[in-house]
Amino acid sequence: MFRPKLPTMPQPTGIVTRPAVIESTTITPGTPTTPTTPVAPAPVPARPTIQLTPGTALALVGGGTAVVLVVGAVLVSMLLAVAITGASVAVCAVVLRSLLASGNRRR
Repeated sequence: MFRPKLPTMPQPTGIVTRPAVIESTTITPGTPTTPTTPVAPAPVPARPTIQLTPGTALALVGGGTAVVLVVGAVLVSMLLAVAITGASVAVCAVVLRSLLASGNRRR
């Protein structure tokens, strides 16, 4: 009762195709290149390669540091906002509790 029943794999239904037959092909040698045959030059890359100079490396490090500092300041400010909200809710709860308790004593 508590053991799961695994479904069995059903047999394929419908049209079953036969595997394709692979025929061997013969390789014919191409024409040999001679020194008089011109060889095409290698293609030139479309994008220029990026070269890091000390100035650009320093700019990248400074930008990364600025991003880390900004993200850290945002996260710390959000944490501080949550802490202040929690403290104010706790103070409100203590004040309301004391008001309700003092109202019951006067009656």
